[in-house]
Amino acid sequence: MSENCKPQDCSGCPSAGNCSSKPQSLLEEPNKMSSIGKVIGVVSGKGGVGKTMISSLLAVSMQRLGKNVGIMDADITGPSVPKAFGIHGKADACEFGIIPTKSKMGIDVMSINLLLENESDPVVWRGPVIAGVVKQFWTDVIWKDIDYLFVDMPPGTGDVPLTVFQSLPVDGIVIVTSPQELVSMIVEKAVKMAKLMDIPILGIIENMSYFECPDCGKRHKIYGDSHIEDIAKEYGIPVLAQIPVCPDLAKQCDQGTIELFEGDWLDAAVAQIDGQN
Repeated sequence: MSENCKPQDCSGCPSAGNCSSKPQSLLEEPNKMSSIGKVIGVVSGKGGVGKTMISSLLAVSMQRLGKNVGIMDADITGPSVPKAFGIHGKADACEFGIIPTKSKMGIDVMSINLLLENESDPVVWRGPVIAGVVKQFWTDVIWKDIDYLFVDMPPGTGDVPLTVFQSLPVDGIVIVTSPQELVSMIVEKAVKMAKLMDIPILGIIENMSYFECPDCGKRHKIYGDSHIEDIAKEYGIPVLAQIPVCPDLAKQCDQGTIELFEGDWLDAAVAQIDGQN
């Protein structure tokens, strides 16, 4: 079976109807001690659109709804979730598996940075090894009493997104983009990959949509006009939120205090995600 095949769908296969073996599911079993409600992937077509910040904001906003939340940092070669939450040191472990590190406000976080000797050490691994680690974040980590597990994925449509889509029971994805026309074009690749893998698309979040002048309140589109509505209309996907350029958000990510952010930009988005699931 091709790695692009859907485990439950043989349509389009030249051997359909004449195959002697049934397609096998590639889903991995979670740790036996885990209890996970919904798995939400956060993806982007390219880097530099603020995907990790959006993942963090979604997790914090969902927790503010009273949900138990976890974040799996699947960006193995560029892990940055721990820094956004001010988490340092190493994750703990017990005889049953690896225990996620809790943020100051109680969000469970698992990242390769919590397993390295030094958090600044580079991860110089090939694709299959990286994909294996992502699977271990599901099979070996104890995600206990989690209502929503957000998976912060690396940009693009390579090994890790493919591994997550095939190995984890992803309930839906949120696609992060920015206003530039080039980025919008690349977003279509992420949309098409999700459809190819039969993964529901919950919606699109546009980051850096505008800058609001603190003096006069006028909005400036410093990255040009948005194309998000056109893409959303073409593929029948809702626009969940449009986040402004906000120096305070960037500062809070850098200082590890993202849980203290103020703003209601994602309130409607998490309410909609919670309602859809």
